[in-house]
Amino acid sequence: MKLLNLKKVKDGKYLKNYELTYLNKKGKEKIYEIVSRNEIPDAAVLGNRVSGVSIVAYCKDRLLLLREFRMGVNHYIYNLCAGMIENGETIAECIERELYEETGLRLKRVIRILNPSFAAVAISDIKTQIAFVEVEGEIEDHTSENEMIEAKFYTKDEVQKLLETEEFSSRAQIAAYFFSIST
Repeated sequence: MKLLNLKKVKDGKYLKNYELTYLNKKGKEKIYEIVSRNEIPDAAVLGNRVSGVSIVAYCKDRLLLLREFRMGVNHYIYNLCAGMIENGETIAECIERELYEETGLRLKRVIRILNPSFAAVAISDIKTQIAFVEVEGEIEDHTSENEMIEAKFYTKDEVQKLLETEEFSSRAQIAAYFFSIST
C-alpha cells in the first residue's frame, strides 16, 4: 500500500477527521477514513505522537476498575483509569493526575510502563501507553460534571464474575482476565 494523499475533512473540538488515499496492490485508489486527536500536517507524523495512558492499578492484591458511562456506546462499561497527556506533562505526571481526577487515589509506585501502542488501530492513529502501578488512599469522586465513574477495587474472584456478565473496554478486559488468572 502506498499513501498518495492525506486530507483533513473535519476539525472537531477533540477529534479531527482525515481521509487517506492509498494505492492498493492492484493499483487502484482506496480512500480510508480515520480520526485523530492530533493535527497531522503530513504522513511523516501519522501515528507518531503518544497522546495518553491507560492505568492498570493495584492495591493489596485487588484490581482497580472503573464502571463508567461512555457516551460513544450510551451505557456503562468496565474500564481502566485513563486519560490524555496534557501539554508539557510527563507520563508520570499524567498517571498521578488521572488517578486523582478519576478516583482520588495516589500513586504509590510505578511497576512498569509499556512502550506506546495503538488504542484503536482500525479507525485512529491514537497511541497510548499502558502503566502498571500500585496505588494508595481512599476512593473519592473528583470527576467532572460530564463523567459518570464508579471506581472500586475487585478481588480475583469478583473480577472473574464480572468477566462473565459485564461489558468491558478491550484493554480493561485483557488486564482483568490476566489479573483473574494470575497466581
